[in-house]
Amino acid sequence: MTQAVSDARAATRLAWARAATGNPSLELQRASVDAGFRSYWRGDALDGTVIVMDSPPELEDPKPWLRMRDVLEAGGVRVPHVLARDVDAGFLLLEDLGGPTLAQMLTADNADAHFDAAIAQLLKLQQIALPEGGGEFGEALLQRDAGLFEEWFLRRHLGIELDCGEAEKLQLVQRRLMDNALAQARVLTHRDFMPRNLMPVVDGPAVLDFQDCVSGPIAYDPISLFKDAFLSWPLERVDGWLALYHARALEAGLPVPPLPRFQRDADWLGVQRHLKILGIFCRLHYRDAKSKYIADLPRFIVYLDEVLPRYPELAALRELLDTRIRPAMQRVAA
Repeated sequence: MTQAVSDARAATRLAWARAATGNPSLELQRASVDAGFRSYWRGDALDGTVIVMDSPPELEDPKPWLRMRDVLEAGGVRVPHVLARDVDAGFLLLEDLGGPTLAQMLTADNADAHFDAAIAQLLKLQQIALPEGGGEFGEALLQRDAGLFEEWFLRRHLGIELDCGEAEKLQLVQRRLMDNALAQARVLTHRDFMPRNLMPVVDGPAVLDFQDCVSGPIAYDPISLFKDAFLSWPLERVDGWLALYHARALEAGLPVPPLPRFQRDADWLGVQRHLKILGIFCRLHYRDAKSKYIADLPRFIVYLDEVLPRYPELAALRELLDTRIRPAMQRVAA
């Protein structure tokens, strides 16, 4: 987007917000930044602060967000309330849920209470039937995710070209991870159910960034919550929270397997997700000039180091990590 286009969009956004709030002197300040084309702006309405979502339809259509918001709200999930909308222009006026996300408020002392509330929202979400025509976290999506790791993390970021034997071993691990995901019971899946997408409100936390919900494996959102892309916890606490989720999911009648199998399912989905995010963060850096995510790459190596020793079936990935990835990361960092 050129500066002229950006300035014109800003003027249109401000004029719409002033008309929607009835406040002709309203000014907007940036409220948050994410990896996509959607942006959020805070301003003073006549009866308090509000948020303007700017989602240019040609870049990021707001209709999927609105459709899924309505589905989740009907199922009892706390989501932002919509106060006004102009879908064709790509503007929504939302309630202001406050400044800090859950990610900014979590501490070692309050994490149990906040995650307990997050689990309650997740269970509501997982009990909602996927709307007709909804997407699926299936073979095609899993194959795409696997490709992100190889193309952007291994090749582009680390400069690693696998030989035939290494490539075959990695493909076998990826196949095992995919088969594990495909074999799990399917529920409505957020795919980024993590603290930065949760807002700590009294009747919440409120869930954000839900437009890409699909039918997916039941362990995906729990592991995303506890093994966050931007915030790490000791493995024993993660295992404890997974066990707590599992017990509450059983009580809610969700189709979770026995706890040992669920732990394995969650761990393997975590590995699959960590590999994908390594690729995505590198793509954001090299393709989109959004480089702040690169600093979080070592977090996912630690996640892999924690879990891979539990599973001999994934030993080839552990070997690749030790023999090729770790040395290459040291060279890149030097």
